Amino acid sequence: MAAGILFGLFLAALIWIVSRNPSGEAVTLRPAPTERPVIVHITGAVPRPGVYALPEGSRVQDANAGAGGFLAEAERTNINLAAFLIDGEKLDIPFVEGGSPVFPTPGENNPVLPGSSSSTELIDINTASSAELETLPGIGPTTAQKIIEYRQTNGAFVSIEDIINVSGIGPGLYERIKDLITVGP
Repeated sequence: MAAGILFGLFLAALIWIVSRNPSGEAVTLRPAPTERPVIVHITGAVPRPGVYALPEGSRVQDANAGAGGFLAEAERTNINLAAFLIDGEKLDIPFVEGGSPVFPTPGENNPVLPGSSSSTELIDINTASSAELETLPGIGPTTAQKIIEYRQTNGAFVSIEDIINVSGIGPGLYERIKDLITVGP
């Protein structure tokens, strides 16, 4: 009979433990935090001034590369390319003393860009060497070779938009280089 009472108490304790409300807070799953981009405004002696969104931890050299690099008239000596970017920062790339932007004459394949200079020559994708093509943002040795092979196989590019037909060049890359290329006169 004592065993029956002990078993009854054990069973009652077990039911009480299982049926009581849990203590503490429920676990909530939250989405992983996403990094906010650093938004910077770059102006002055660059081919494509504007507002750029870059990953957190980006440096001045990354913003400069996104804007197409330096123009020939850029004063580079006092620019710290290794400095971290600050959200909302404005980077003004100065011109060499006495230099100022000179706007090219607009043409069908040579649009006027604020901040661009007439001494910044467009790269003719029909005649450019591999080394010249590699100066374009996003074009490395492999893509430069694909451009050369494409024009050897298919003939000259008729318009700058035809470069999208080259394997490895999509709309995003085209947008980055369209203001830096031409198909000649």
